[in-house]
Amino acid sequence: MADIFTALSIASSGMQAQRIRVNTVASNLANASTTRTEEGGPYRRLDPVFRAVPVEESFEATLEGMIDEQSNKVEVVEVSRDPAPPRKVYDPQHPDADAEGYVLLPNINVPEEMVNMITASRSYAACANVFETIKQMARGAVDLLK
Repeated sequence: MADIFTALSIASSGMQAQRIRVNTVASNLANASTTRTEEGGPYRRLDPVFRAVPVEESFEATLEGMIDEQSNKVEVVEVSRDPAPPRKVYDPQHPDADAEGYVLLPNINVPEEMVNMITASRSYAACANVFETIKQMARGAVDLLK
């Protein structure tokens, strides 16, 4: 059963990471035209930073050597702000235009963000399918023992 719980932990960590990714992409898309923030200046694109971390082992699993040393799950280390400079667009009618008529807009590429949203959604769905398959396998194993 330890291997089933390890697999569930890995799949659920992937789902959690992709949920955070979807949320950051949604924030980026919602703020693609935001020229004023609390920090001052235009909105800065958000990007989650992932890393692989070893699956947490129980003491019992360590003693039995049941968890593979190569088993990793994903973790969101931070959600960082993109350091890229804002886009400078000529729009003298905009209320945030400078003296020369230029406005600083977020450096957000909407088609790129849409691709990120689609890949994050599909990754989440793949992890959810893995999770469901593992649950079905566990149910099947329990049914065999009856």
